Amino acid sequence: MIRGLYTGASGMLAESMRTDVISNNLANANTAGFKKDVAVMKDFASMLITRINDGAEAPVIGSLGVGAEVDEVATIHSMGPVRTTGNDFDLAIEGKGFFAVETPRGIRYTRNGTFAKNARNQLVTQDGDRVLGENGPITITGGKMAVDNEGRISVDNQLVGKLQILEFDNEKQLTKEGASLYSATPTQQGKASASGVRQGFLEMSNVNVISEMVNLISNYRAYEVNGKVVQSNDQLLDKAVNEVGKL
Repeated sequence: MIRGLYTGASGMLAESMRTDVISNNLANANTAGFKKDVAVMKDFASMLITRINDGAEAPVIGSLGVGAEVDEVATIHSMGPVRTTGNDFDLAIEGKGFFAVETPRGIRYTRNGTFAKNARNQLVTQDGDRVLGENGPITITGGKMAVDNEGRISVDNQLVGKLQILEFDNEKQLTKEGASLYSATPTQQGKASASGVRQGFLEMSNVNVISEMVNLISNYRAYEVNGKVVQSNDQLLDKAVNEVGKL
């Protein structure tokens, strides 16, 4: 009965974390460049069961699961739908690449192409981080900005820079930092990407709202079942202590 309490409680904790992940996906369903997360579950420390009183050669009856836990929160990097905005400073990447941006914490990477021009005429993100070109930050002075499919930026038909777009062999090793930014480990080097760039478009979130709502309902049911397991074991324990114990 005690084991049953722990098993049910571990399931409730795991489902609670999965609820947080799904809720975060839904909250960012309209965030440009957002990639959804998935909580991956695993069995927690299964044990083999043997017959008692059979000595050292007791046969193994089977295995017993004693709970569940979240193994990892994995990010799904599939491309989201591309929406036209008509804004010259909105850029979308077609392919696996990431924009490189300069932040106070170092170089970070993003798929969110909602850019603007700051007071110094530099191309920046919504949070003011400078967007990097192959030769450093990009300065936009003059009239209309144009970006071709290869990421070359021109102003009044004069080339001012080329976007630094990188891709990684294993995107799963990138770490989410919030604000649509990712960080890479020191050993993980990005390489120049052949991904295309579309000006006046934004890549939207790859979250499917209907699918996530179905997952949320399923998650609630699983949490409810684990709660009933805890409740049932609690009732059995109450009977064992207060009724069976009297004998």
